Amino acid sequence: MKRNRLIYCGLTVSVLALGLASRRFGTYLLPFIGAYAGDTLWSLMVFFGIALLFNWLPTKRVALLALLFSFGIEISQLYHAPWIDAIRATRLGGLILGFGFLLTDLFCYSVGIVVGTLIDRWVIAHTK
Repeated sequence: MKRNRLIYCGLTVSVLALGLASRRFGTYLLPFIGAYAGDTLWSLMVFFGIALLFNWLPTKRVALLALLFSFGIEISQLYHAPWIDAIRATRLGGLILGFGFLLTDLFCYSVGIVVGTLIDRWVIAHTK
């Protein structure tokens, strides 16, 4: 099984755009969605990015790698040194590394990866 890289590139870019839009226009969304959509979409983008790069891996492995990566980034937010906080202070660094550890982010990442797993299985089933 190999995933179609064009489809997964499109999914990754689409979810990236939705995630950035959820941050920029979050005040126009329902408060619950505005608070958690960005983190959920971030992990969904990570899932699709890993599926794009490692298109031969089974869905379970992609999900595990995405979960480990997402949780690793969140746990890294417990570490504050001037050099990494300087990176986080940039727009791109803040979007990738985040700012502070939150347990709710771990839940959002899990939800995003479950959604990614479901979409991945659907796409694989319908592109044969």
